[in-house]
Amino acid sequence: MAEAVLYVDVVAADRRVWEGEAVSVIARTTEGDVGILPGHEPFLALLVPCAAEILTPDGLREIIAVDGGFLSVAENRVAILSQYGSLAREIGLASAEKELASAEKALNEGDVDAATQQHYHRASAQVKAARRAESLH
Repeated sequence: MAEAVLYVDVVAADRRVWEGEAVSVIARTTEGDVGILPGHEPFLALLVPCAAEILTPDGLREIIAVDGGFLSVAENRVAILSQYGSLAREIGLASAEKELASAEKALNEGDVDAATQQHYHRASAQVKAARRAESLH
């Protein structure tokens, strides 16, 4: 009997970030971290900026920065939908940390408009993903 797998699709507003088979998915929702395995009950949750982690059947870990969005699970299909998404290997940690510092500075100086908040969330997700990917190597 073939091992059950998940089919995962990670989609950002401007592109499909990743798709393929997985044995597990971990992401952070507004209620905390959630792990998805084959056979998971149908589920819908709001994501917070995080480094989602996908474990493929061949043992590779894909780390993906998302700046919020939705996680949907049904019939061994997982969809992560976010305004922004990027593979950790596409992110430079130093650059992401610089962007996060810039966004934090703007927020601390009272610039709390939607664009600054989005900049902060995106940079935060990038730093989390880059650090997580770095810790795996």
